[in-house]
Amino acid sequence: MTSWLPDLTTGTGPLYQRLADSIETDIDQGVIDAGTKLPPQRDLAYDIGTTVGTVGRAYQLLRERGLVSGEVGRGTYVLTQRPDVAKPDFLEPVEQGTRYYFDAPRDKLRLDSTAAPDTGQGAIVADVLSRTTQDYPHEISSYTRDFPDRWFEAGRSWLSRNSYRPAPDTIVPTLGTHAAVMAAIAGLTTPGDYVVFEHLTYSQISRSAGLIGRRTALVAADDGGIDPEDFERVCAQKHPKIMFLMPTAKNPTLVTLSATRREAIARVARQYNVVLIEDDLYGGMTDDPTPLLAEYAPERTIVAGGLSKSVAAGVRSGWLACPPAYRHRIRVAHKMMTGGLPFLLAEVGSRLVLSGQASEMRKRSIAEISARIAIVRETLDGFDIKALDTVPFVWLTLPDPWLSGTFKQACLEHGVLIDDEDEFKAGRSEQVFHGVRFGVSQPERREDLAHGLAVIRRLLDEGRAGYDSFS
Repeated sequence: MTSWLPDLTTGTGPLYQRLADSIETDIDQGVIDAGTKLPPQRDLAYDIGTTVGTVGRAYQLLRERGLVSGEVGRGTYVLTQRPDVAKPDFLEPVEQGTRYYFDAPRDKLRLDSTAAPDTGQGAIVADVLSRTTQDYPHEISSYTRDFPDRWFEAGRSWLSRNSYRPAPDTIVPTLGTHAAVMAAIAGLTTPGDYVVFEHLTYSQISRSAGLIGRRTALVAADDGGIDPEDFERVCAQKHPKIMFLMPTAKNPTLVTLSATRREAIARVARQYNVVLIEDDLYGGMTDDPTPLLAEYAPERTIVAGGLSKSVAAGVRSGWLACPPAYRHRIRVAHKMMTGGLPFLLAEVGSRLVLSGQASEMRKRSIAEISARIAIVRETLDGFDIKALDTVPFVWLTLPDPWLSGTFKQACLEHGVLIDDEDEFKAGRSEQVFHGVRFGVSQPERREDLAHGLAVIRRLLDEGRAGYDSFS
């Protein structure tokens, strides 16, 4: 490619993004053929008058889009773009290498979900829905253009915990906690930026961030949670814009960061100008007295939470609290990412919170979860489990010689769906944890949960000798 140069006179965004977009356009239009070697980064940087780092970020973005491949010493080559292959009618896992099912097979017991248990919420939600449709027929028939003050007050109330009390003007109502986190990432970063995750965490955020062109940087953790020293190393090397973390009752290991760790993380984030996203979805179900991370770094911490795990996942209500300077960008990003907040769901969620019904429903959910965790402790006595009485999942460290994926497959073949550790890896990690996570909230009856736990116990007792793979 001796005569080709990208057209950088059009497009928006930083130079590396415009460079990647220009190369992608030329690939699509056949200007650059499959198998073509792109110019070396240093040469292209000289030709267009920029830095090698800028070209490197553009090439990385192209790799993330699946357009090129690169190997050290060989260069960067354009890949053959294959047409979309028709999807089969039967259900496939959501990502290659995992076995997470959108719809559980009918003959399997679902212990791979942590939504709030059914304690009779349906009747309460039905009543609130009915009154909302009667009170606001016009708003329901139209798009949501104005957010009433009560929605912000509901978010302020639900996110308040310990001594943390966000102001109403920091609240953004969202379509659930996941949407809240992704709106923050989309609104405060650009494609190619790094987002920091622990090796083991709620990995669907990292996967979602990857779909919009953000890169993952992994930070080390130990039994006490995130290692602040390694966080500082990642910041110095990768210059991330955001870190996602769950300081209290982290999914899946239930680790809670100490006050000392939170203070150290806040210090590093301030030093390297990193925004912190504090997912407090499970933290709000605990009585842990540790101050929220937002109290150590209020100027750069976003707190997200919602109703899905403790009240009703189907209501899809969530909120985030953020520094006021971020609020407008995040609200716009949330609308662009989700299509907008439905009035009906936002109003129902707010009414549940402001009426006190959500708090009562959470108490009933926690009581049911506590009863089920007691069954877990009794059934799996003697094995290495981590559980909190108020949180709807358990982390099981497997005895030798079980491997996480093999144990998950054995449970599947015995009729029980659980999650192996790979489901929670935010990126390609060499760390091995030999653990699985299972939820306790989704079986309709405690007896069903007890049956699933009996399967898990039997497999643990029998060891690998008791499992014969069909493959």
